[in-house]
Amino acid sequence: MSKIMSKNTLTVSLLAVLMAAPVYAGSVNKSIKISAGSTADGATSVNGSVTVGEGAIVTGDVSTVNGTIRIYDDARVGDVSTVNGALRVSSGVSAENLSTVNGSIRVDENVTIDGWIEAVNGSIGVRKGSKVAKSVSNVNGEIELVASEVRGDLSTVNGDIELSEGAILHGDIIVEKPDGWKFGFWKPRAPNIVIGPDSRVLGKIRLQREVKLYISDTAEVGGVEGVMSMSDAIRFSGTRP
Repeated sequence: MSKIMSKNTLTVSLLAVLMAAPVYAGSVNKSIKISAGSTADGATSVNGSVTVGEGAIVTGDVSTVNGTIRIYDDARVGDVSTVNGALRVSSGVSAENLSTVNGSIRVDENVTIDGWIEAVNGSIGVRKGSKVAKSVSNVNGEIELVASEVRGDLSTVNGDIELSEGAILHGDIIVEKPDGWKFGFWKPRAPNIVIGPDSRVLGKIRLQREVKLYISDTAEVGGVEGVMSMSDAIRFSGTRP
C-alpha cells in the first residue's frame, strides 16, 4: 500500500477516534489545560487547543480535531493526536505516539517517544538527545533529526530529509514515488536528502524516485538502493553541503 493511501487511512481513523472519544477535561468546543504537576485520565477536545502543564501526568490520550497541542517540560502522556493543528513537545517529555494530518510536529531535547511520529502535510523536527522507538514519516514537509535517535524507518514522499550533529537512524530512509496523474511537462521537485557530519544510517537509503543526495565525508550509510546508487551521492565536508 502506498504512503499516500496509508495517510488517507490515518486521516479517517484519527477523525473517527477523536469524534468518538469521551471528553475528560473542559468542553468539546473550548480549549483544555491540564495544570502543571497534576494528574488526569486524558484530555480531548474537538474545536480547541490542548495544553499539558510541566510535570503533569496524563494516563490516557491527549487529542483534538481542530487545534494545537502543547506538552510542556517533563510531562508524561499517552498518544498525542490532532487532525488540523501542530504538536509542540517540550524537553523531557515521555509520550506514546505523535500524529497529525495537517500541521507540524516539533520535539524538543531529551524527549522519549515509545512509538512513532507521523504527519501527512507538515514538517517534523526531533532535537538533541530525543529517542523515537519506531518510525518517523510524512508525505509533505521536511523531516529533520538533530543529534537524536530513531530506531525504525524514516520515510517521506515529497519532503526534504536531514540528519545532523551525529543523528542515528537504525532503520532505512525511504523516499516513495508520488502517486497521481502528471499533466503536461510538469515535473515534481526532487527532495533534498542530507546526511550530515557524524550521522549514521545503519539501514539503507531506499529511493523510489530521484532525489538530491548529499552525504558528509564523516557520515555512515548502509547503502543506497532503488533508482539511484551510492555513486550518485554528492560527498561534502564541513557542516552542510
